[in-house]
Amino acid sequence: MSNNYRRCAGAIVFNKEGRVFLGKRIGVDGAWQFPQGGIEDGESIEKASQRELFEETGISSVTLIHSETTPIRYSFPKIIKENLAKKGRDFAGQDIFFSLFYFNGNDDEINLLADEQEFDEYKWESFDFAINNIIDFKKDVYVSIANKFAPLISQYLKHLT
Repeated sequence: MSNNYRRCAGAIVFNKEGRVFLGKRIGVDGAWQFPQGGIEDGESIEKASQRELFEETGISSVTLIHSETTPIRYSFPKIIKENLAKKGRDFAGQDIFFSLFYFNGNDDEINLLADEQEFDEYKWESFDFAINNIIDFKKDVYVSIANKFAPLISQYLKHLT
């Protein structure tokens, strides 16, 4: 079994109502998640987060608020490891670095077909909704990042008014 964890960047985007952007994964019933993807060689956490955000959602009108420098590790369940192995990938899970962005655009810029489609729907929701609608093996990750980022969102929105 591999102990290889893929470096990954996640983008949490919030709007002026303090809601976070979630996409519903294609082919996974009821699984809503934040945009995320692999960090390329030489790429910063912030750049990887912005690239993945744009590739998966078309969103570019954002202001960086904060980036985590310590990853949150999660392991893949057996079925995902088996599916990755069929594609020649040997990952035990991911080390995900989250960045927090304020969305200063309009929803009409959102394009789930911007690159390779990963989501078939999106919505702006609460962290509680995100935690309750993520696949089980990522639930602890979402609880942890919500605890870190919810106060930053509140703080930022207070300064906007």
